[in-house]
Amino acid sequence: MKIIYLLSIILFLLTGCSKKLGNKFETQDPKPIAQETTTPEEKLINEEGMTIGERYNPPKPYTRIDVSENSFGEFLRNQKLKPYGSKVLYFDGREKNKNNVYDSVFDVDIGEKDLHQCADAIMLLRAEYLYSQGSYDKISFNFVSGFRAEYKKWMEGYRIKVDGNNVSYYKAAEPTNTYESFRKYMDMVFAYSGTLSLDKELESVQVEDMEIGDVFIVGGNPGHAVIVVDMAKNDMGEKIFILAQSYMPAQQTQLLINPMDKKISPWYRLEGEEQLITPEWTFDWDKLKRFK
Repeated sequence: MKIIYLLSIILFLLTGCSKKLGNKFETQDPKPIAQETTTPEEKLINEEGMTIGERYNPPKPYTRIDVSENSFGEFLRNQKLKPYGSKVLYFDGREKNKNNVYDSVFDVDIGEKDLHQCADAIMLLRAEYLYSQGSYDKISFNFVSGFRAEYKKWMEGYRIKVDGNNVSYYKAAEPTNTYESFRKYMDMVFAYSGTLSLDKELESVQVEDMEIGDVFIVGGNPGHAVIVVDMAKNDMGEKIFILAQSYMPAQQTQLLINPMDKKISPWYRLEGEEQLITPEWTFDWDKLKRFK
């Protein structure tokens, strides 16, 4: 009888434990915690989108900032991209096969010379915007020598002669304003301008006043520059942004990943970061500048 009694107690205890364990699992939330606390990467990227604004969604609770019609910000947000997954091409046709650098490639013709590097890509975006607006008299860039290359003079048929640090205009062609001629002017700018000259002609802005079209730049040899091509903010006014660059040797403009925060990549946070760390360069926040 004692044996039967003991067996009954053991059976009761085992049954009780099983029920408790069962109740524990039955009361758990069936949703994985990760789904409640993180935003899946696929929700941030619409691979079918063919512009920055179409392809990249800001993470919640951020919403895109408003941009004025025909503004530089609107122009950059609507930049055409190559199909998702395309590789960046160097000027000689080789692929930049670095998956840890960029997420998309701009649909831009960079020619067959080693000219379209970091500052050049930014100057081309600015010049393309002004050209699209018919603001030809505003298209001008400084050479490293200090010479001011003006597109309105180029339109009049003047060309630029460079002899060391001596640079001058000379009349060489009939007036023209074709896109082909405009790109030849930009090739001249690429050849004699760079981060050193662009850094000097931009004006400094406080990082909390950042706008689309602003540039993080370190002038020098080597130097580097990246451009803000989109922005979003939340109800508290906190900002996130997307960056683009070219690099050396000359290569197509690329939309950068965020190597420090893959959950929101390619977006970057403004608040709470000591420096701006991009895949191929680190900037201090006081290196932000703007076209005048």
